[in-house]
Amino acid sequence: MKKIIIVAIMAVVAVAANAQKYALIDMEYILKNIPAYERANEQLAQVSKRWQAEVEALTTEASTMYKNYQNEVVFLSQEQKQAKQDAIMQKEKEAADLKKKYFGPEGELFKKRESLMSPIQDEIYNAVKEVSELRGYQLVLDRASDNGIIFASPKIDISNEVLGKLGY
Repeated sequence: MKKIIIVAIMAVVAVAANAQKYALIDMEYILKNIPAYERANEQLAQVSKRWQAEVEALTTEASTMYKNYQNEVVFLSQEQKQAKQDAIMQKEKEAADLKKKYFGPEGELFKKRESLMSPIQDEIYNAVKEVSELRGYQLVLDRASDNGIIFASPKIDISNEVLGKLGY
């Protein structure tokens, strides 16, 4: 799928190169030079670490319950065995549910990342759009995310101009 997208982009670039102006940006370079992005990443790392500790605490608790069960199993009645097994499975389920809640595809970390990064990305997009309209670029590619660019002249890289537009 990625190769098809790259080929399509390269085809668009080839057609656009004949009569249209284009430029490149390096999104990684731009983001590294935006302090708000670094702060957002630090905040995400702290939240992620805290949530991971919560999940690990539940997992460790379930593991301890299982070890205790293994040591006591010979002394327990069938009902006690079943009750302990149910408690262990419940604790494992709690850990799995918490992990999904925090780190799942639509989890809290995803939502937090969206809320922190969307304003930064929108600001960058608007700056790229302004520079593009000012200079008459019909196409702006991100060299950081496109593996299909083998060589590009530094003359068409507008990353510093975008940073300037953002005030950095």
